[in-house]
Amino acid sequence: MPFILGLASVVLLALVFGPQVWVRHVLVRHGADRPDLPGTGGELARHLLDQAGLDVVKVERTGDGDHYDPVEQAVRLLPQHHDGRSVAAVAVAAHEVSHALQHARGERAFARRFDLVRNLIWVDRVASGILLLAPVVFIVVKAPILLAFQLVAGILLLTIRIVVHVVTLPVEFDASFAKALPVIARGGYLSTGDMPAARSVLRAAAWTYVAAALATLLDVARWLRILRF
Repeated sequence: MPFILGLASVVLLALVFGPQVWVRHVLVRHGADRPDLPGTGGELARHLLDQAGLDVVKVERTGDGDHYDPVEQAVRLLPQHHDGRSVAAVAVAAHEVSHALQHARGERAFARRFDLVRNLIWVDRVASGILLLAPVVFIVVKAPILLAFQLVAGILLLTIRIVVHVVTLPVEFDASFAKALPVIARGGYLSTGDMPAARSVLRAAAWTYVAAALATLLDVARWLRILRF
């Protein structure tokens, strides 16, 4: 029995952390400096935005992960992608610019994702509040049914995070393969020999949200353990 439990734990950890490790591996593998490339990821992002008539969208360096901010209308890239000349920098820059295009064109899938992500902050706060207050409510009210309701509600709210990440997948794949990859190929920003590597990076960029969804499962499990539910 202990062996089976140990094996199950290893499999679970592999499922949860495997995608995150793979994404990081792909980005590092294709993040080697390439002096032969004509520009940095930040310069490419600026060029692509200007080509699309999106001169109002800023390109900024960030330490908070590569992303497009619809509120500030800013493409934000990690230093290695903003300042670096690599296949990863080119692919990630094109991917984030694609989100800016989705926003500018008013694509419904992107708008739906934006609304969900924006509401995710208060959902997390409500879920955490419900779970933290559950033991207190039980001590004061001494109503097991109410406690059970609070716990179920809190766990359900936390799992909404998983749903949000899954819903964003079509938006990510559209940004990677319907927009970024064709733009890179048409513009000749990478050689034909570099395109498979760019495809790998763009696939990793899209699957980042799958990794985030799986990581959320650990939060749910952590709360269940804390509350011994």
